[in-house]
Amino acid sequence: MAAVPEEDWGRAVKANDRTYNSQFQYADNYIKTSKYNLLTFLPINLLEQFLRIANFYFLMLLILQFIDVISSLNPVTTALPLLFVLTVSAVKDGIDDYKRHKSDGIVNNRTAGILDSQDGKRDLVDTRWRNVTVGDIIKLKNNDFVTADILVLSSSEPHSVVYVETAELDGETNLKVKQALPETLPLGEDLDKLGNFNGEVKCEAPNNRLDRYEGTLIWGEEKFALNNDQLLLRGCRIRNTQWCYGIVIFAGKDTKLMQNSGKSKFKRTSLDKLMNKLVISIFVLLLVICLICSICCSVWEYTYGTDFQVYLPWDQKNGAIIATFNFFSYIIVLNTLVPISLYVTVELIRLFQSFWINWDVKMYYDEKDCTAKARTTTLNEELGQIQYVFSDKTGTLTQNMMTFNKCSISGKKFGELKNKAGEIVTVDEDTPKVDFSKNKWYEESFDFYDETLKNGVDNGDRQTWLFFRLLALCHTVMAEHGDDGSLTYQAQSPDEAALVGAARNFGFTFKSRTPTTITIDVQGREDTYELLQILDFNNVRKRMSVIVRQNNRIKLFCKGADNVVFERLGEASVFLQDVTQEHLNDFANEGLRTLVLAMRDIKDEEYNEWNLRYHEASTALKDREEKVCALQEEIEKDMLLLGATAIEDKLQDGVPQTIENLIKGNIKVWVLTGDKQETAINIGYSCRLLTDQFNEVFVINQTEEEDVKQIVYDTLDKICDTMGIKNKMRCDEDDIVDEDDDEEDDKKNLEQLASIYSFAIVITGASLVHALQADIEQIFLEAACFCKTIICCRVTPLQKAQVVNLVKKYKKAVTLAIGDGANDVSMIKAAHIGVGISGQEGMQAVLASDFSFGQFRFLERLLLVHGRWSYVRMSKFLSYFFYKNFAFTLSHFWFAFYCGFSAMAVYDQWFITLYNIVFTSLPVIALGIFDQDVNEDMCIRFPALYKPGQKNEYFNYWVFTKSVVAGTVTSLTLFFVCYGTFLDVVNPDGTPAGSQTTYGCVLATMLVLVVNFKMAMDTAYWTVFNHVCIWLSIISYWIVVFIMYSDLMYEFFFAIFTFVGSARVMCTMPTFWFSMPLVCVILLMPVAGKRAIAMDVAPTLAEKVRILQQQEAIQAKEDKDNVVELKAFKRTDDEGSINGKVTKKDKPRGHKDSIREDGISRRRPQSAGSGYAFSHQEGFGRMITSGTIRDSQRRKKGREKNGTASSTERRKSSANSRDTDSGRGSALKDEELIV
Repeated sequence: MAAVPEEDWGRAVKANDRTYNSQFQYADNYIKTSKYNLLTFLPINLLEQFLRIANFYFLMLLILQFIDVISSLNPVTTALPLLFVLTVSAVKDGIDDYKRHKSDGIVNNRTAGILDSQDGKRDLVDTRWRNVTVGDIIKLKNNDFVTADILVLSSSEPHSVVYVETAELDGETNLKVKQALPETLPLGEDLDKLGNFNGEVKCEAPNNRLDRYEGTLIWGEEKFALNNDQLLLRGCRIRNTQWCYGIVIFAGKDTKLMQNSGKSKFKRTSLDKLMNKLVISIFVLLLVICLICSICCSVWEYTYGTDFQVYLPWDQKNGAIIATFNFFSYIIVLNTLVPISLYVTVELIRLFQSFWINWDVKMYYDEKDCTAKARTTTLNEELGQIQYVFSDKTGTLTQNMMTFNKCSISGKKFGELKNKAGEIVTVDEDTPKVDFSKNKWYEESFDFYDETLKNGVDNGDRQTWLFFRLLALCHTVMAEHGDDGSLTYQAQSPDEAALVGAARNFGFTFKSRTPTTITIDVQGREDTYELLQILDFNNVRKRMSVIVRQNNRIKLFCKGADNVVFERLGEASVFLQDVTQEHLNDFANEGLRTLVLAMRDIKDEEYNEWNLRYHEASTALKDREEKVCALQEEIEKDMLLLGATAIEDKLQDGVPQTIENLIKGNIKVWVLTGDKQETAINIGYSCRLLTDQFNEVFVINQTEEEDVKQIVYDTLDKICDTMGIKNKMRCDEDDIVDEDDDEEDDKKNLEQLASIYSFAIVITGASLVHALQADIEQIFLEAACFCKTIICCRVTPLQKAQVVNLVKKYKKAVTLAIGDGANDVSMIKAAHIGVGISGQEGMQAVLASDFSFGQFRFLERLLLVHGRWSYVRMSKFLSYFFYKNFAFTLSHFWFAFYCGFSAMAVYDQWFITLYNIVFTSLPVIALGIFDQDVNEDMCIRFPALYKPGQKNEYFNYWVFTKSVVAGTVTSLTLFFVCYGTFLDVVNPDGTPAGSQTTYGCVLATMLVLVVNFKMAMDTAYWTVFNHVCIWLSIISYWIVVFIMYSDLMYEFFFAIFTFVGSARVMCTMPTFWFSMPLVCVILLMPVAGKRAIAMDVAPTLAEKVRILQQQEAIQAKEDKDNVVELKAFKRTDDEGSINGKVTKKDKPRGHKDSIREDGISRRRPQSAGSGYAFSHQEGFGRMITSGTIRDSQRRKKGREKNGTASSTERRKSSANSRDTDSGRGSALKDEELIV
């Protein structure tokens, strides 16, 4: 047979034919994730490091320092810091690459059994993975890792089922099921049959889609459709399967695992971007200073240079050439303006800030043994600048643990308790439950209170029986029987488990299935249905159907979202549809997740004709998905409405309080959900995103483009009219120009108006399609930004990402997306920061995130505490870092006016080397790691403390300029105070005391003292580490200078340590001891005085809170001291309790504790849930019909490995609210502090 070009089919693979497959030059199975080897490590690693601008800059400086004619400093002064940075980075890269080498070696040298034919004898040969090629027949055993992407041919299990664990691919530990085609089952483990197998697979080209595979097996004269259910992916592990055989389809770098191992998009913080711009500006300033010195040198040489030629000979007579040399000389001398240690120190601080998040016990979720984790170390301070939070609902705001709550059957509502007067009665702990004990398979954990539904089942009501038959048949749940006779379910989603569990408790128990049958127990009698087809659920269909046959009658059972199913109902259901819609609205208003159930009878002739076309579509290589969907639409029509289900999904603990606090911190929370509009609005009220105090809640649910545009414009107009401002989108060009002049005033006015007026927008996915079009998206965003709350309902995963990108595109704001499922991954990746919740929907969201934890309520602590602290610490670190470097470096510039602009250094070269490494590094690192301006309780208690970070108030161009000016003033003061003090000082013998070396030593000493004392003044939170770092830095300086400038060091290294005796002479001079405190007073007292005056005149909120924190600490200590132990007697208070202590009266609880919670409307229930009850991922349908999912007779030990989600093992929902933090109970509010 002629070879099929790969470009036509993507890939053509023939089993047991290496010669045929080799012509396509497919990738082998060798994996290489490492970057270096012993020969290439040094050159490649150095090349990578010198591609960084900072490293390359210092390399150029080092080269210049080796040129004697322009260098006045020893090259060691630059070489040591550069070598330190390069070494640290190289060691880190080397260790990482060694681990990759080790991992590659382990993987490539694993062995697998490959079918080999020699001399007509077929046998399995142990072959290293790296030698496996495409087309090989391979055997895998239980607990083996899958060697490559393999098409399953047969296995030891009935129906050739293979159980695999996919934790390495998607993080999920529950088992997935794969299965061979029924046509290849007879191959078994017969090596002769397997060796004679000559099937050809034509399939798609290598890609990174883990959930999709399309191909065709050509064997003999027949073609068989292949899909993802037959493909074992590399990275999976075989579980609970004795053996299986398969053919290698993709190997090595072509496997889906390796296709997904590309580099993630590198995220950089706004401070990073600002820091890079500032470093460039500093470099420009350095060039300007060097140019000034160079020009002055030229003038000086022309004017005075010849007078010094006698004892300072200079080979060059041309002043211009001398000035040019001096330009480069000053670049060397002043190079510390651009700090090489800045980036290394920033990464070190970020690493420790990540540790604080990982080690925070208050973010530990004990129910799942889940800790908070910073999955990246580069975004910590960005957490303190978030302005927009985009949140999923199901599993993020809610628990995603479903309970069957209510239903509607044939126009009658069930699940509500009413008294004799017909009024609805609230269910409480004393309400009697329906007794299901007569049912053999009932679950004790199942709670239902409406006896009328049970009576309908017992009385044999036909519609009720059809309703529960549908729930027992239309699903992809797997049943598992234990040795003790117990029955448990493993479901693709919590919704399915809840619905199948409800049918089970009402006497319609799903028991087992085979590829062609499904067995249920109906009121103690077994019914077996022939399973013809499963039309599975996905995000586009939003429904699933099963086609079954019993007693020669074919029926289609369907369940799905209401709007989808209603479109496919027949005329006989028109009246029932209106009644059911009313019930659905009631359910949605209570926050329940709803599904609509329908069915239809199908004639044999219709089904047979449709099934033939469906098989052809499912084997098509081109446009398979579109053809299959069209045929599914064709069969799912003219259905009869049975009713609807309502499932409750309660809010997680602390969600309303968390959202309330985030909003107080000026963080806008947008909810992006796939639920119904009514459900979304109800959840908004339950979560305090919406309150009765809102001026207006705008609902945009139009489907036509023109209607959506009009309502968006009208919404913006109404908001602007209500707030009394101009609509800029409606203004003409002249008005816009005028308004630009007062942009800052407009921002302040809008902030004030935003605190007065409250709006919200609820928009559906159908409307969002038009609202996100290029010609109207800015109008929609403008209206949305005036609102405190945005709720997008019935949106797809792609639309979630589009909304995030819209805000990123037009707003200079930091965004955060949080979710728990695979449908949230695109949104998480699109945002500046992605947060994953370890929920019920797998680990995909966590694996794609930057930070993760177990509950939504921990977001409050992540942002308001860790985020704010990280931002404040990093801002203070950067301000101080630039300050100390300018204070240090500019002294060379002032000295230039006294050394003839000769590029002579005022400090000792070793002091220059050690200044940033030893004498000033530890205090600033301790500041960046440990500092707290206010404690964690105050951060939560006063969310307004978060606002400065959103506006970049703590570090910006103005703050940087002030740091530079402060550093400049410090260097100027140090230089000239020391110069004036030592100008006319003489020794007792009459010789001048102020030599250049002594002056340099004095200046260095003053500098170290001043910058470290300044650091002490800037430290708000003292720990042992801060004390050690600051005082050790000062002490280490004295020790080092006395050693370096000693006579002994000079005798051995006379050419290196040239400041011999300077420290000793300095300490013998009374002038030094007088000028040292004088300089500190001159430089530090004004700073302290300015801060004291500002504290009294215009204190910031942080300063007010810090004062309050100190006052409360003093009060608490006094309360503790005032406790009176009553040892001699006991007294009984008025209420009869015995008190052993008398304390001061507790402070009254906060005002908000005594009033109704603002976010909860009295007319709305406290329950919360979501819309249509389906998982946002495809189910097990195709695997069931092909025999993948079957009744398991495994022991409980196997179930534990499977991660079974049993109906009987579901936990009860936890309380819907958490206890209020102690800090929230304070009577003092932000407003009172401001006043």
